[in-house]
Amino acid sequence: MHSLVFLCARRLVSHCPGARRALDLLPAELYPVLFQAAFLDGRTLALRDLVGTWPFPVLSLRRLVGRRGRRRDRHPFLGEKPSKLCVQAVILAVVAHLRRALEESCRGTRWRRCRLRVLDMTGLQDDDADRGPEGMSLWSGTVALAKACIEVSKHQSECLKRGSKRRKGPSGTSAAPQPLGVEVRADLFVNGTSFGVLRDALQTGAAGPLRLKCRDFHAEELSVAGTVSLLESLEPAGVRRVDLRFNNLGLAGLCAVLPHLARFTHLLSLKLPYSNVDVRRLPAGTDAGLRRLAAQLGGLPCLKELNLGSSRLSGKLRQLLSDLRAPLESLELAFCYLLPGDLAFLSQSLHAPALRKLDLSGHDFSENLFQPLRRLLEETSASLLHLDLMECRLTDARLEALLPALCRCSRLRCLGLFGNPLSTPGLKTLLRRTVVLPDLRLVVYPYPVDCYSPEPPRPPSASDRLFEDAVDEERFAAVSAELRRMLVSSGRADAVWTASLCRHGALDYFAL
Repeated sequence: MHSLVFLCARRLVSHCPGARRALDLLPAELYPVLFQAAFLDGRTLALRDLVGTWPFPVLSLRRLVGRRGRRRDRHPFLGEKPSKLCVQAVILAVVAHLRRALEESCRGTRWRRCRLRVLDMTGLQDDDADRGPEGMSLWSGTVALAKACIEVSKHQSECLKRGSKRRKGPSGTSAAPQPLGVEVRADLFVNGTSFGVLRDALQTGAAGPLRLKCRDFHAEELSVAGTVSLLESLEPAGVRRVDLRFNNLGLAGLCAVLPHLARFTHLLSLKLPYSNVDVRRLPAGTDAGLRRLAAQLGGLPCLKELNLGSSRLSGKLRQLLSDLRAPLESLELAFCYLLPGDLAFLSQSLHAPALRKLDLSGHDFSENLFQPLRRLLEETSASLLHLDLMECRLTDARLEALLPALCRCSRLRCLGLFGNPLSTPGLKTLLRRTVVLPDLRLVVYPYPVDCYSPEPPRPPSASDRLFEDAVDEERFAAVSAELRRMLVSSGRADAVWTASLCRHGALDYFAL
């Protein structure tokens, strides 16, 4: 239920001329609730007025209108998918404020109504499938911010030219207008389409009035040279994650890129999925590239999360992780063609008792890897919060044999089993056995094999891509309802069991 203050704020921002006149009379303490009301109702003109006169040095959109890690924000009535138009209005308001400040500086006057120095947009945009057309993606937010930085820098140059004849420094040279700038903290996503505009923004805006400061950097389908260029342009302080995916870098490319991460002394997360590393291509008896890569990983002293998914690393896990200085808390090795020896090493390593998130999807745990997996789960049981075993050929019998080790993971919060050939009875057994895990809030399960259309007839096979076949929707709805009833009767109505990967995709190491 909305507070009386919020309802009054909502009424005020609904009338833009009245709200604009009232801003001169309102105390600063009312600005946050006015901002929330304007953002919720899509009052873009009111948002621009509020930002243009913001009375505090920091404006954090995430704190006011976004999500905050595991918990919902303090204002549950606010939407979880911020409106693209509202975010753009905030950015345009900051640009207008800086343009005005530059003009005032050129004329030798100072306009001090707006006290904004830091705009925090981290954690606001995302690329969820359910974002909808009105939401702002991470890519579009990055482009909007980059264009804003370039625009303000160009306006600064124009002000310099116009004022050069009448504003002279002691040496007789033109004195640059020096308005107080705004630092924008943001998560950035770049691909080949947006590479040029982000590069220009980072390079031209580094010393400009509007400065981009990156927290999480995501790059997709870029060359080695392009990736290095952007990494070198980022301000090192504050970068906590670098995510380079679908870049086809190969082992040589990774060895060329990773030295440029050493400047990010507080880097916590490094994601390198789909990097096209294949140990089969290494010349026999020569592991120089792997040793170099391992040494570069070891040069990241704060690293806590590592994703090497979809690279063929068979038999080389010990070599790759041996130089790390501290235990990892998140390790994603999906579709890495690991061998029993790799899992045995991991079980005995310093990482096992510290792991909070583990992704071993895409491995065949129906045969030789099964016992090493059980041992690994036993070693990680005290710390593990998130486990992914998707598309691992786990049948009902194999999953039941794994349940004792799984149930020892007493802190487990999320379990991903999508893509395994499990039946409805197998899922019910899983639910009955894991309902005792008090923190298990999310289980992503596969469509049961008995919920697929019977034609063409064939027995359940782990080699089938079951989730691509036709599902009997009526039968599956009945199974879902039955699982839900079982949860409620067990006193676990708080848990979510779903076959949808959308909710699973939003989970993140930093939210654990």
